[in-house]
Amino acid sequence: MNERIYELFEQALKEFKQEHEYATYIVPDPIKEKFAELIVRECAKLNRTQSYELSGVVVDTEDGHGFDSVCLNTVKRVEQYLAGNDLLKHFGVEE
Repeated sequence: MNERIYELFEQALKEFKQEHEYATYIVPDPIKEKFAELIVRECAKLNRTQSYELSGVVVDTEDGHGFDSVCLNTVKRVEQYLAGNDLLKHFGVEE
């Protein structure tokens, strides 16, 4: 598993233990790895959806239709998604 994911998992355990004084949890590495894999796959799925949006813009532009208002609106929508908090909302995380 990616080292950064381990760090975040350990941070989550530490914060949980601080909030719940008597909590003691030992999570086996295979469960951590599976959890991280599922989160990363879900993020990749969401990114792929945005990629499909942009693919339409590329096709329209390359096939001679040009970069019209529909393309611009699509690019703006994807930009807002990437810059916004949609990913946090997807996972139910509050800012």
